[in-house]
Amino acid sequence: LIRAREPAYPRQSAPSKERLDAFSVIKYPLTTESAMKKIEDNNTLVFIVDVRCTKKQIKDAVAGMYEIQTKKINTLIRPDGQKKAYVRLTADYDALDVANKIGII
Repeated sequence: LIRAREPAYPRQSAPSKERLDAFSVIKYPLTTESAMKKIEDNNTLVFIVDVRCTKKQIKDAVAGMYEIQTKKINTLIRPDGQKKAYVRLTADYDALDVANKIGII
């Protein structure tokens, strides 16, 4: 004989925060000279991403938004506090074509 709980008030004062979706993971592509060199030489795209996201979330966001497969992802946090992601594409995709499609070049 266990009674069901009937709380007088909710135990959480505010609803839980939204999870990161693909559009909030990737902020914008980086268009610096060194990023362009990476696109041409290493088949790699460079993005500024949300600081809280993981490499797996970045990989899923890039695959969902741009329909490309990634080989590997390197991340670093810049001195200004933003996270930069180097997205290496598989040999099937050309980073120059993808950059043209996105509108970087």
